[in-house]
Amino acid sequence: MAGPFHRLGTKFSGAFATRVGWPYSYEGGKLNQSQSARLIKVIRETALSARTDDLLPRVKGAVSEHEMASEVLVKLIQIFVATIWLVLYAVSRKTDAGTLFSPVPYALAAYFLLNAGGLYFALRRPLPAWSIYFSCALDVCFLMLLIWTFHIQYGQPAAFYLKVPTLLYVFIFIALRALRFEPRFVLATGGFAAMGWLVLVLYAIFEGREGDLVTRDYIHYMTSNSVLIGAEFDKIISILLVSGIIALALKRANGFLVRATSESVSVRDLSRFFDQSVADRIKDSENPLVAGESARRQAAILFVDIRSFTPMSAKLDAEAVVTMLTAYQARIVPIIQNHGGVIDKFLGDGIMATFGAVTKSSTPAADSLRALDAIIAETDTWGQHNGCLADLPCGSVNGATAVGQVVFGVVGNDKRLEYTVIGDPVNLAAKLEKLNRTLRSRAVASAATLQAAIAQGYMPRSGLRRVNTSYGEAVVLSEAIWSVASSAGDTQAQAS
Repeated sequence: MAGPFHRLGTKFSGAFATRVGWPYSYEGGKLNQSQSARLIKVIRETALSARTDDLLPRVKGAVSEHEMASEVLVKLIQIFVATIWLVLYAVSRKTDAGTLFSPVPYALAAYFLLNAGGLYFALRRPLPAWSIYFSCALDVCFLMLLIWTFHIQYGQPAAFYLKVPTLLYVFIFIALRALRFEPRFVLATGGFAAMGWLVLVLYAIFEGREGDLVTRDYIHYMTSNSVLIGAEFDKIISILLVSGIIALALKRANGFLVRATSESVSVRDLSRFFDQSVADRIKDSENPLVAGESARRQAAILFVDIRSFTPMSAKLDAEAVVTMLTAYQARIVPIIQNHGGVIDKFLGDGIMATFGAVTKSSTPAADSLRALDAIIAETDTWGQHNGCLADLPCGSVNGATAVGQVVFGVVGNDKRLEYTVIGDPVNLAAKLEKLNRTLRSRAVASAATLQAAIAQGYMPRSGLRRVNTSYGEAVVLSEAIWSVASSAGDTQAQAS
C-alpha cells in the first residue's frame, strides 16, 4: 500500500514535470525503461563532454589550436599577476620589517621567471599534459610554501599561518586553469591545493611548540595560535567543491567547444565548395534557408571556357588534365573575384560567374566587361610558361557576358539545396560564348551589355566589331589569334 510520502512524491513529480517540461514522472515508485534511458542520456550530456578521441584529425588540430592559445593566455595572466604582486610589494609599506626572513620578493621573482619560461615554450609548441600538471603543482607549491614561511617570517608557531588570507589566492590558480577548457587541470589544481593545505594543517598540529594546539572553542581559535579542525576542514571542502563545480561547468563547456569547433571546421571545409559571398550569405542568414527563397536582380552573367579543351585533354593523362585545370582556375578565379564577380559553378573547363546577383551592384555590366578584359590580357601570356599552363596556347580561353534581369534564389528540397541564377542573361551568355568559334573571337558581349557598361563607367577600346547573330546584336571585344582560330576550323563568321 502506498504511503503518504509516496503519494506526495508522485503528485509533486507530476506537477513539476508539467511546470518545467520535465519528461520524467514518478509512477509506481520507479521510472520506466524508456524514461531511464532518456534520463541517463541527459546526465551524460550534462556531465560529460564530447570525446576528442573519435574526432577527425583536422578537428583535433583545431581543438589543439584552441588549447594552445588558452595556455598562452594562462601564462600571460600568470605573468601579469606576478608583475602586479611585485609592483605592489615594491611600493607598499613592508609589514615584515625587522623579521628574521623575508622570502616574498624572491618567491615572486622565481614565479615570474618560471612562467616567463613557460610562455616561451607555449608560444613555440603545444605543451604536453605532464607539463600542465607540473605547472598546476608548481602554482600550488609556490603558494603553500609562501604561506608556510609566514610563521618563520614573524617568529610564530606554525598554526599562525592557518589564519592568513593568502590562501584565497588558490582560487585564482583554480580559475586560471578554467581558461583552458579542460576540467582535468582544474581538478588537478584543486586536488593539489587541498592536499597542500592538509599537509600544512598536519604540520601545524604536530609541530606545535605549545603543547596541544587543537581546540573546539571558536573564540579561542580566533584569538590564539590554535587549530580548529572544523574550520580547516571547511577550507578543504570549499576548495574541492569549487574545483568540482568549475570542472563540471567546463566539462559541459568543453563539449560545446568540441562540437562548435567540429562544426566550424565542417563549415569552413564546405564553404570552399561555394564562393565566399555565397558562403557568407548562408552563414549570416538569420533564418534557415528553404527552397523557394528568391530575389530579382539586375545582373551580368559571365561564361569563360577553354577552346578545344576536349580533344586537348584526350591526349593527356588524367593527372595532367586536372593539374592544368587547377592552374587555369587558379589564374582566372581571382581575376573574376577582384572585379566583384561571384563564382556560380565550375563546368569542367568552363566557369560561370555572376555580377550583382548575390549582392546588389550598381555596375554589374561594367564589372563583367572589365573582368573579361583582364582575363583575355592574362591568357595572352599563356604558352610562354613552362609550367602547368604550357599546353594551353596563347589565346585559347574564350569568354562572353550578358546583362539583364535574373532571378537569384534557392532551389532543391529539404535534403539538398543550391543557390542558382535563372534568366535570359544566363542562356544568352552561354550561347554567345559558344559563338566565339564561329565569330573567330575570344570575347563577346551583347550590345545591350556594352551599352549598359558604358553608362556605368566602362571605357571600351575603339574599333570594336559589331555583328548580328541569331541571338541579337553582339560586340566582339577581342579577336581570335589566327593560330588558335585556324585550329578550330576554317569557318566563316555567320550573321543572321
